[in-house]
Amino acid sequence: MTKDIYRNLRQLGGETRIPASPAEAELERVPNPQADVAYNVRFTAPEFTSLCPMTGQPDFAHLVIDYVPGPWLVESKSLKLFLTSFRNHGAFHEDCTISIARRLADFLEPQWLRIGGYWYPRGGIPIDVFWQTGPMPEAVWIPDQGVPPYRGRG
Repeated sequence: MTKDIYRNLRQLGGETRIPASPAEAELERVPNPQADVAYNVRFTAPEFTSLCPMTGQPDFAHLVIDYVPGPWLVESKSLKLFLTSFRNHGAFHEDCTISIARRLADFLEPQWLRIGGYWYPRGGIPIDVFWQTGPMPEAVWIPDQGVPPYRGRG
């Protein structure tokens, strides 16, 4: 493995500031050194935060992102900064979840990607948002996302 695949990374290994918005956030990627193998990569963000666009109150979610890489891997620090950039961003749950998935799918060109956005209740109603790029690959082990449905006290 050569360090040449990492030479264009600008955020890893240095001090970086939190982007002011998702549009300002810079995702970074590296060539997939195991591109000849189909495998699943999972990122879990159990403390994802955004703002309600109407009230400005915080909304919280547990995000699970699975992807089967194609030619690229996302650099995890850039992903963390991208997700953090939603802390001051006002958008409904559906928009946040799908915007994240579409940006990653467009940027990474994965064989397959899915996201589960498990939003915590506000006003007594949890909202879960799911999206994927197509049928789940058959030859790759992709475990259940492992987030139980919200049950409250029921």
